Amino acid sequence: MKSKSNIIAFVFIIASLFLAIIMHLVLRGSFKNDFQSLITFHFIKDVSFIIAAGLLLRFVIARNDKRNISILEQLQTINTEIKDSNERYDIVAKATSDTIWDWKIQEDEFIWNKGIQGIFGYKKEDVGQTSSWWFDRIHPEDSLKMSVKLYSFLEQKTERWQDEYRFKCADGSYKYVFDRGFLVKDADGKAIRMIGAIQDVTKQKEEEQRLRLLETVITQTKEAVVITDTDISNNPIPNIIFVNPAFTKMTGYKPKEVIGKSPIMFSGPKADMSELEKLSTAIKNYKECFIETLSYKKNGEEYWVNFSMIPVTNKEGEHSHWISIQRDVTKEKNQEREREQLIRELTQNNKDLKQFSYITSHNFRAPLSNLTGLLHLLEDVPIENEELQEILNGFKRSTHLLNETIEDLVKVVIIKDNPSILKEDISIKEIFENVFFQLNNQINLYKPTIKFDVDETLSIHINKAYMESIILNLMSNALKYRSKDKVSKILIKAVDKENFVNLIIKDNGIGIDLDKNGDKIFGLYQRFHNYPDSKGLGLYLVKSQIEAMGGSIEVESQVGKGTQFTLTFKKE
Repeated sequence: MKSKSNIIAFVFIIASLFLAIIMHLVLRGSFKNDFQSLITFHFIKDVSFIIAAGLLLRFVIARNDKRNISILEQLQTINTEIKDSNERYDIVAKATSDTIWDWKIQEDEFIWNKGIQGIFGYKKEDVGQTSSWWFDRIHPEDSLKMSVKLYSFLEQKTERWQDEYRFKCADGSYKYVFDRGFLVKDADGKAIRMIGAIQDVTKQKEEEQRLRLLETVITQTKEAVVITDTDISNNPIPNIIFVNPAFTKMTGYKPKEVIGKSPIMFSGPKADMSELEKLSTAIKNYKECFIETLSYKKNGEEYWVNFSMIPVTNKEGEHSHWISIQRDVTKEKNQEREREQLIRELTQNNKDLKQFSYITSHNFRAPLSNLTGLLHLLEDVPIENEELQEILNGFKRSTHLLNETIEDLVKVVIIKDNPSILKEDISIKEIFENVFFQLNNQINLYKPTIKFDVDETLSIHINKAYMESIILNLMSNALKYRSKDKVSKILIKAVDKENFVNLIIKDNGIGIDLDKNGDKIFGLYQRFHNYPDSKGLGLYLVKSQIEAMGGSIEVESQVGKGTQFTLTFKKE
């Protein structure tokens, strides 16, 4: 720059000298001798002036160049700062994942950074340049509230504004955003510009809603919830930091009375120390644990508590808390004790009944046999007294009935006393063939129509003797209680299902009034018809034998229309 100013000054002097010489030659040609000395004087004076003017010009140019250099250096510094600022702006925008916007209020011009594309999915050509584009994408439920707050802020002319609303994405979905703005004003305090940053807080909002729901669950649940820290340096069970209202209701302790203390305070002299040791070991190893122990309320009352401790980890995988779910199971424990006592009593009663059954079925049989033998001997003795003969005949009938009763009781005792009976795979068709053979005389006598719908290959895992007894009883009943006004019909059907078999025996006999007798149809010595040979034992034996094999029986019947028995057996 300095050489440039020297060149300009040198050119100026040369040009001035050239003009001065030309002027001098012109004057000397016009005025030859008289003015020679005068012209020479003026020439020297002009040359001196020109040189001085050139030097002055060089000084002025050099000074101006120096000022220009200073201005240029300042501009370069400002440009560097602007560049650095823009770089920092881009880095901050990327680091914060914020969408930056710049709103020139008077002109209603909007500028968005690349965040509007990266976060909300808008293409560059789809992004509007006015505030209306921004407002149109605010959720309708949030738009009015947000607009009122924003324009109230502009009217108040405070510098900072912030709000939370839902902003529409390019795909039509909405994201929760947190928007902050800074207002720029002119010298008169008039708002001319607003710069803001939109932050996507959808995940935080969803997490906040989830935590609010969890808090509602914890505070409203009937189960006691206790949260502790993980420090076991002073107590084997860490100190409490939170309890829910259900805990206070269960124990009587208010939160301020237990927070900062170990749950060990609820144990007492009757607490199960082995369970507490189990809990302590699990806590040391950060393992989930479930125990049940006797605990104590604030008023000293004992109660049984079902107690769990579950470890909680933070994002780094470190154990941060323990959550305990506690339930008062005192009622269940009392019911369990009562049930155990009842079972013991029933077991003892059952033993007593069995003993009585053995006495009845065995000890009575010997004297009854003797009595029957004596009666047989009396048959050969002639008795002339008719009254005495009638008494003996009645005594004989009573003895016979008593003997039959003892035999029935023996059958019941055998079934009830043998829960583990031998079972094998038996063909259903084979069972019915054996029963039909035993009932051959009755079938020929009554000539029923029998429809037999059973697959020849179908078999079930049962006890053969029991099954024959069951079918024999049900078939005998179908023949015995037939209707005398119509031809007897008997349907026998087997339905093979995935895991079990249904066996159906249906007749069109006189039926049973289930409304009247449904609750006692399988009872012992229950009779529903006035038939002389009916003892009321058959259906009781049928149900006992079916249940002994793990099956079940159901009955459907209508008076005058018939009866259907449905037997269900597992295949294995």
